[in-house]
Amino acid sequence: MTSYLPQNEGYLQYWLLLLSIVSLGNSIQSYLTTSYTRRIYSAPSTTITPLHARTFGTYTAIAAIIRFYAAYHITDPVLYQLALWTYVVALGHFYSEWLVFRTARWGEGLAGPVVISVASLGWMLWVWAEYVP
Repeated sequence: MTSYLPQNEGYLQYWLLLLSIVSLGNSIQSYLTTSYTRRIYSAPSTTITPLHARTFGTYTAIAAIIRFYAAYHITDPVLYQLALWTYVVALGHFYSEWLVFRTARWGEGLAGPVVISVASLGWMLWVWAEYVP
């Protein structure tokens, strides 16, 4: 079973793999229901349609695929940077929806993705030199 896991040193690639799997699950959920998306974009004046949820799910799937490839090729500078940028884009999106557009409220639905994005981005920047030549 371990032969299917990323083979490099350290734990970052396992984290990226885990998040890519969870993100794919969230993407599928976004195509089936709007409930998860409504937890993030929970401001009273915000209307979440199935189209919004599917668009969110599509971005999440693309980010998951990039992170999946980065987990298995973590020493590839391009994939490492692309994975890092998925967290930058996610943070920019979540913060702008919360602080600029006011479609999201701080709470359990928004806190989870923000904390994971901040932690992942920080971790990737912190260990960059260990993985990228």
